[in-house]
Parts: sequence; C-alpha cells; structure tokens
Amino acid sequence: MNALQRSTIRATIGIGIAVAALACAADPAQAQNLIEVKIGTNNVVSDGLFYVAEKKGWFKEQGIQPKYFVFDAGPKMIAPLGTGQIDVASGASSAGLFNAVSRGINVRAVADKGSNGPNYAYVRLIVRKQLADKVKTIADLRGLRIAQAAQGGSPGALLNEILKKGGLKYGDVQHVYMGYPTQVPALINGSIDSAMCAEVFCTVAIEGGSAVNMGLEDVYPNQQVALILYGGDFIKNKPELARKWMVAYIKAARFYNDALRDGKLAGPNAEELIRILTESALVKDPAIYRKSVPQATHPDGKMNLESFRRDWQFYKDQGFLEGSATVDQAVDVSFAEAAARALGPYQPKK
Repeated sequence: MNALQRSTIRATIGIGIAVAALACAADPAQAQNLIEVKIGTNNVVSDGLFYVAEKKGWFKEQGIQPKYFVFDAGPKMIAPLGTGQIDVASGASSAGLFNAVSRGINVRAVADKGSNGPNYAYVRLIVRKQLADKVKTIADLRGLRIAQAAQGGSPGALLNEILKKGGLKYGDVQHVYMGYPTQVPALINGSIDSAMCAEVFCTVAIEGGSAVNMGLEDVYPNQQVALILYGGDFIKNKPELARKWMVAYIKAARFYNDALRDGKLAGPNAEELIRILTESALVKDPAIYRKSVPQATHPDGKMNLESFRRDWQFYKDQGFLEGSATVDQAVDVSFAEAAARALGPYQPKK
C-alpha cells in the first residue's frame, strides 16, 4: 500500500451510512443575511461543482450559504431528502428515487450532475490487479465479487449493459454494496474483485497499483448516471430559493465544462478547478485529478431522459421497483430550464 492509498483510506474513516456534518467555514457576520441550504454529497468528483459555486461566490451571489452532509451512496440520501433533513442531494438514477415517488414522497430529479459521454466517464469498471491476467474479457467476470455504491442504482444498470455485451446476466456475478471511498481499500485487501467505481477513486486505485481499468466506458454511451435531486419541501415552500440555487449550480457546470479538453481536466479553467477540488474534496493530490477521466456534465443541466427510462426498465426487470412511478413523475426540468434562460446560451471559454 503506497502513501496515496493510505491517505485516501484515512480520509474515508468516519464516512458512513448515516448523515455526517461536513464543516463549512463561514464568517458569521457575512452569513447573517444568507439562507442556509443543506446539500447531501458522497465525495465524488462531480460534487466539486458545489464547491465551485461556493468558492467562486455564486452561492453567496444568490443569497445562499451551503452546508454539506456526507453519505456513502446517492440512494441513501432519498429518505432524508424526502423528510426535509436536506434540501438538495447529489443523487443518481435509482430504484430508490422511483420508490420514494411511488410512496408519495415529493422528491424530484431536477438537473444533470454527471454522465458517461464520448471520452468522458462518470463510472468505470475496474478489476483487482492480481486478477488482471485472468480477467481479460467480459465473460471472465462471471462469479466475481463486483462492488457498487448501492443496490438499484445507475452503476448497476451500466454493469448490466456490460455483462449483456459479454453474454452474461446480471445475476452471473456477486453484487457487493459499499460506498465509493471504501472500494479502494476493499480492492487492496481482496474483499472484492472488481468495482463500478467513480472518480477520483478509480484513478487512486489504478495509479496505486491495486486495480486495472477494463476499458468499457463506451458500452453504454451518454448514460445519465448522476443527478441533482430536490426535496419536496424545498420545491414547494422555497421555490425562489430553489431557482436561485440552480442558477449558481448552472454557473458552476459551465465553469466545469470550460475545464474539459480531450477527455481530461485540461481546458482553460482546469488548474483553477483542480485547486478548488484539492482544497474542498476528499482526495488532496492534484496529480490524481489531472490523470483522472472526468464525467460529462451538461452546461445547461439538461438530463438524458431516454437513458433515464432505459435504467428504469432495468430496475423493473430486476424487481427493484416497489410501485408504478414513471420517469416523468420523478423529474422536474423547470428549475434547470429557468436557470439556463436566465443565464443565456452557454459560450465555451477559449
């Protein structure tokens, strides 16, 4: 185990299933006129857009003081989002979202947070380094212990598409559920064989020598993996604040897009983005961000609803759905569309 892996494992200690407050330093005098918005995160790179909006002053510009709460998986944010314990969540397309809507919990997907795009990837399938000589094709995954952040999430839908391409079924592998940060130590100690891993933890594992990438990012192009979720109380009782939050977020999404080039963080804003990530996120090594494969994020927050429906069918086929809620019932595009109109067309930075 090298120093990078040790520091990453130490940083994950204390991240559990329950909500845990993440310190949010602010000058009390400055915060007096700001309205607090509680944001659920799971410490993946796409959460960096929240920190961009904060560090660039765009939340403050909208009268918002963010407060962060850490979860080990997106689906586990649904319940506290529905009860108003948090206002916004770093979520995913998941059976949990649809089940919550079926139970009458007013939770909605409101914007794109991350997807797999040409040259970009939110989730990658990596395999333990010791198995690299044995696992060379998708068919070789049969029987392996493959980690996902949670049952019934978009990484599982991606894994299903990968397995189908190799002539396997979803049940032909063993499914292990653990948060992204804990997948790296699990690969090191051999308790899992493979992982549907999000950045930057994929790069930590690969650069640290504990895993290899299967190179299957293009199996399910443009999958809508991660989403911005709003709680019902936030939508119903604070609609103007919800609109303002989205304006700050879309500004951050456009800043993020200006940091992309050729499948890397190598665009005009890249070094500033990397500095914000190293200051705010779990992994503190800027070299890891430069080597990572970043996710695609739409500069207007537009979701890929076709992909969303495809994943819904997977959840249904696997028996993960408990009700009849549809994709149309689980989404609200009005906030992202309003923010994009207010900001005008996205003009990429040159």
